[in-house]
Amino acid sequence: MVEDDPSAIRSVALSPEDAVDAYVYSRENPGDAVLRATPPFHGRMRARIHVYQVDDTELTGAVHISPADVIADDVIATYPDLESHLPEVDEGGGSDDPDAIHKRHAKAVADWQDRAREAIVDSVTLETDAGPVDVEIKALG
Repeated sequence: MVEDDPSAIRSVALSPEDAVDAYVYSRENPGDAVLRATPPFHGRMRARIHVYQVDDTELTGAVHISPADVIADDVIATYPDLESHLPEVDEGGGSDDPDAIHKRHAKAVADWQDRAREAIVDSVTLETDAGPVDVEIKALG
């Protein structure tokens, strides 16, 4: 059955790469990235990465799934903030080269992405007008 009601969704297929890229994008850039499923809705849906400045779900009827909801909490908790790669400034006023800081942070994020792609959860709860709906997550690839 095909519907405009997202409560019809029973499983969502998504690329772990899309989930991880969406999470990193939202942490490192202005704007938001989500995993988006668009109507018509049916039991099995595909969600793809979607970047936006203005949430248009009211207009489009799309369902947005936060990438943080599909990556295991213990992995989310270890995301490497840029501040963790800033050097301690010594009393002499010395500091690290900005390029070196950027490279260390980029390497840490890349390592985190490798771990996160392997940490996709089995299910997520979608909030719908009909109430919460638990759906299975099917990782592609």
